[in-house]
Order: sequence, then structure tokens, then C-alpha cells
Amino acid sequence: MVIFMKLFAICSILAAGTLWGIIGIFIRALTQMGFGAMELVALRSFGAFLALAVYLAVFKRSAFRIRLKDWWCFAGTGILSLLFFNYCYFTAINLTSLSTACILLYTAPIIVMLLSLLLFKERLTVSKCVSALLAFLGCALAAGFHPAADLSITPEGLLAGLGAGLGYALYSIFGRYALNRGYSSLTITLYTFAFSSLGSLFLTDTPALAGRVFGSPESLPWILALALVTCAAAYLLYTYGLTKIESSRASILASIEPAVATLVGFLAFQEPLTLWSAAGICLVFLSLILLNADGLFKKRFTKRPGTDQPQ
Repeated sequence: MVIFMKLFAICSILAAGTLWGIIGIFIRALTQMGFGAMELVALRSFGAFLALAVYLAVFKRSAFRIRLKDWWCFAGTGILSLLFFNYCYFTAINLTSLSTACILLYTAPIIVMLLSLLLFKERLTVSKCVSALLAFLGCALAAGFHPAADLSITPEGLLAGLGAGLGYALYSIFGRYALNRGYSSLTITLYTFAFSSLGSLFLTDTPALAGRVFGSPESLPWILALALVTCAAAYLLYTYGLTKIESSRASILASIEPAVATLVGFLAFQEPLTLWSAAGICLVFLSLILLNADGLFKKRFTKRPGTDQPQ
């Protein structure tokens, strides 16, 4: 049973990374319809919040209950992570190249590993370190950075890219704090979107955005898919995975995202799949195999006395 639960949690995080990896399909379609980057962030967060809130109001009202003293956990996942990450990532893309922004974004597993060591006393193992390094190299190659590539970067772009990596990493950290306080993945995901939606009000022209949405009914199916598939479902799966897997391991597992994005670009948009990109995808999968091979069939998933952290 322990092995099955761990396998299910691993599959949940891989599924979340896969759903994040296909986001380009919806982003490209909506961008062609005239929506800006931060408008899409707002629509994604608010759509996911609205759908999840309606579902929980009907089927599980207890998920709305939180203690006021724990508000900072959800402000962390919603504003410091989801909103801050998106803002920094889009800024980095504008200041540098897409591949450079993606490379800097995937410093996140390393940041999670170090923060988890300091805050949660998670073990820093050889397999974790090697897997994180392989995942980072794989993401870089899959994103198009290789010895023959032109890597352009400015100090502002570097800071924005590292900020995106930090914001991306903070979901695992604040999500872990919320889990340790007894909140379910449904509650955490709901309030993550609530805080992110509130924060996005200050970054978008909300009345103009609402007019654009209702003035283009052909965009509604794409917006719903963006919100439900790549946001609500993905974050629910990832947050559930955090209940069974260490934050550092979960962050590395989610590195499947750029590999999936590269394959989507090749299959859906006829983008070239170079040998470097293929090698990067292989490195990402190798990191995932290495990460789990040493402990998948060992009963090391018991809790330490007095903590909510797996060994």
C-alpha cells in the first residue's frame, strides 16, 4: 500500500508537469485573439478559482474553512509564488530570450532543495543532487540552449529570470507549510487561486479585460481549458503529490514540463526537434529515473516522530 501511494503521488506530479507543459497550446491561441500575457495570468487564476469554488460549494464546503492566522501560507502560494513567478517569467522573456528565461526558471528545483534542507530538514542525498543537475541540464538543452546557441542576457533579465525560479520554487515551500498545518490539497489550491486573482487586479485593466472576454465568445472554450486544465487540475495534482513526497523530490519531478513543452512544439506547431533538444528530453527522463530508483521500493516513507515530513 505504501508503494502504491508513493507511485500514485509520483504520477500525480508527473501529470501536473505534463499539464503545465501543454500550456503553450492555449497561450498561443489566446495570444492570437489579442490577449496579453498578464491578462492571461489573471484569466487563468480567476477561472480556476471560480470553477473550484463552485465545485466545493456544492460538494465540499468544509474546504473553505481556514484559520485567519494561517493566511500567510496562501498569500505565499498565490502571490509570492503563482503571481510573482508569472510576472517575473514574462518579464524575463521580454528582456532576454525564451531559452534563457526557461533556463533561469529551472533553477527552481535547486532552490527548493536548499530551502527544504534549511526549513524542513529534508535529507540532501546524492541522488537528489545528481537528479537536480541532470534535470537542469536537460531543461536547458530542451529549451534550446547548447554550445552553438546565442545566449543573450542582461543584468535585469538575469534578476527577472532568477526571480521566476524563486517564485516557482516557493509554491512547494508555502504549500508544505499549509499541508503541515492540516489543510487539504483542495483548500490550498482554492486559496492559492483566490490570492493570485486578487493580486492580478493590480496588474491588469479588469473592466477592459472583461469586455474583451465577453466580446469574443470564441475565446471562452480556450480560456476555460487554460484555467481548468493547466491551472486547476495541474495545481491540484501537484499539491496532492506534496502530501506524499518531499518538496525537493516533487520539484525535480515537475521538471518534466519543458520536455513535454518541447514535444508539444514539435507535434502541434511543427517546431524543429534538434538533436540537442532530444538529448535534453532524455536527460530529464534520466533524472526522473535516477531520483526514484534508489527508494521507490524501500519503505522509507514513514514519518519522523513529531513531524509531518517523510524520511
